[in-house]
Amino acid sequence: MIKFIGAAVWICLVTLGAVFYSFKTPHALTDPGSPPPLLGGLKYVKANVISVPVFNKASVEGYFLARLVYTADPKELKKLTVPAESLITDQVYSYLYANPEIDFSKREDLDLEAFRNGIRDSINGRIGEQIIHDVIVEQIDFLTREETRDRSARRRNEQADAAAEAAPAPAEHH
Repeated sequence: MIKFIGAAVWICLVTLGAVFYSFKTPHALTDPGSPPPLLGGLKYVKANVISVPVFNKASVEGYFLARLVYTADPKELKKLTVPAESLITDQVYSYLYANPEIDFSKREDLDLEAFRNGIRDSINGRIGEQIIHDVIVEQIDFLTREETRDRSARRRNEQADAAAEAAPAPAEHH
């Protein structure tokens, strides 16, 4: 009988000790399997303007211009051996050339959601992990070959005019 009472007291003390210990130790409050929320924990990285020539058979039809912002976990970005911006630029080029059915000259037909998801998935596929959580389009444009020629001609004319105004007037000799 004494052994039975001693065992019961010992079990109660161990149980109380385990409960006390479990309340005193810190616990992780977040589920490690859940993705980080968009409002915290992710880093927003703005890439430079990407200019991709769009070919039509043997000539340049125009230029696709985009400025993208992507969200990623900063800890995961530090693990990359290649700069993330270079990787994203390369994947945008690869994605656009791998999908010739994308026609930027018809802006109303462009599926922007599919474009963003396609770039995100191609980057994550190349890395082998889900590092990029979202791709945000800050600027997107398509300039035709004619528009780029007009702009360059206008720029040359403005520079020539500015140079002519800045040059001193020739002195008159009598």
